[in-house]
Amino acid sequence: MSALSDPLSGSGLSRGDAVPVPLPRGRRNAELAMLAFAVAIMLFAFVNVGYGLNGHIPSGLALYVAGFAVLMAAAHIAVRWLAPYADPLLLPLAAMLNGLGIAMIYRLQESGRGSNPGIQIGTLTSHAALTQLMYTAVGVAGFVGVLAVVREPRVLSRYTYTLGTIGLVLLAIPAILPGSLSSVNGAKTWIILGGFSVEPGEFAKILLAIFFAGYLVSKRDVLSLAGKRFIGIDLPRARDMGPVLVVWAASLLVLIFESDIGTSALFFGLFLAMLYIATQRKSWLIIGILLFLLGADIAANLFHHVGDRFTLWFHPFANGNQYGQLAQGLEGMAFGGILGTGLGQGEPFRTALVQSDFIMTGFGEELGLTGLMAILLIFGLIVQRGLRASLAVRDPFAKLLAGGLAFSLAIQIFVIVGGVSQLIPLTGITTPFLSQGGSSLVANWAVIALLMRVSDQARKPAPQPIQDEGMTQVVRAA
Repeated sequence: MSALSDPLSGSGLSRGDAVPVPLPRGRRNAELAMLAFAVAIMLFAFVNVGYGLNGHIPSGLALYVAGFAVLMAAAHIAVRWLAPYADPLLLPLAAMLNGLGIAMIYRLQESGRGSNPGIQIGTLTSHAALTQLMYTAVGVAGFVGVLAVVREPRVLSRYTYTLGTIGLVLLAIPAILPGSLSSVNGAKTWIILGGFSVEPGEFAKILLAIFFAGYLVSKRDVLSLAGKRFIGIDLPRARDMGPVLVVWAASLLVLIFESDIGTSALFFGLFLAMLYIATQRKSWLIIGILLFLLGADIAANLFHHVGDRFTLWFHPFANGNQYGQLAQGLEGMAFGGILGTGLGQGEPFRTALVQSDFIMTGFGEELGLTGLMAILLIFGLIVQRGLRASLAVRDPFAKLLAGGLAFSLAIQIFVIVGGVSQLIPLTGITTPFLSQGGSSLVANWAVIALLMRVSDQARKPAPQPIQDEGMTQVVRAA
């Protein structure tokens, strides 16, 4: 007997052949069920908004919810095909945040329009929520594109310096453009051409994370070497301080020339987090934090726009009744209390830029502390699943990349939530998936795609020979 019939596929099985056992897919049905739950939460939020505003279901409910459901179904199908072993939680968590963001933007755009109570927000058009849904479609298309193009994370390491250069160029472009083409609310972080605008820093953070991962993989042994010991801490050698000083100087340049504290903090914090992951040296964290505090103090004393942020931080109610954004946001969250006023029943429209930089105060007012903590828990779960993928994957580059991207989300949430709650100085960066705007939404869908690609690689089991005892006996008999 020279060949056997394979009962699994019907093909011939020769003596000594190792036929892989069919492996289970990565809990995609659970992902689909949680996606359905995320869409249901969006539907419930829209219904609440309608009844809170004027006592009936919104007229565009079917368009928004059905359109969003189709987009999430497309993303799910792409994951089944392109990353079948990826973490089943990441996509539903991102979808829930995205859906809540569209519902809140719809609630804000309808304020003061027609018979709806409130004050109309001048910076929001009557189709802002529909535009956000269109940006969601672009983000999902980018999500699928990243999964299709990046089949293995380590492929990106071949373009470490190319992508790093592109990332730095994207960061620098707004600084060299005139204010009419780059400045919004005092921060030069945009590229504005006609009616189209894009925030290149959102995409630069992804490219720089790839660059940092590639660079630190090749240099981590050198950067891990210890120099002198001080108060029980092994300090790095003085000759190895170059990279952190260069990144620190670059973050200060962003702060000075673009008047953007948030991007500067995110950029430098991302590098510090990835440096710590690569070297496991606490001394790098201590040095980095001290350098950042020094840079912030220098900038606050030399540049009035930075100093104004610290003044607002210390004295948000200094001007009596002429409150600024921070005071308005704090009052809104205080008015919401523990359980909130209910969607559509508060007054978040009184806070300037509530649809973008201050959207968390809008949620805090209408969903209360309970709803706000639930949203923060969702963000925390995304970060946790990203770090879990980083710990599980074997490839050093993928490990650093996933860890860096997860930390970038954590830093971004800490910076914006800390700013609007007066924990730290206000910076003015967007809240991932929730804030109005296409650049942030598209970039963060790409981040989720990269995290899912890493988790797919980490969770994918190795092919194993057939374990069927009957088949083994037949092969031995042959």
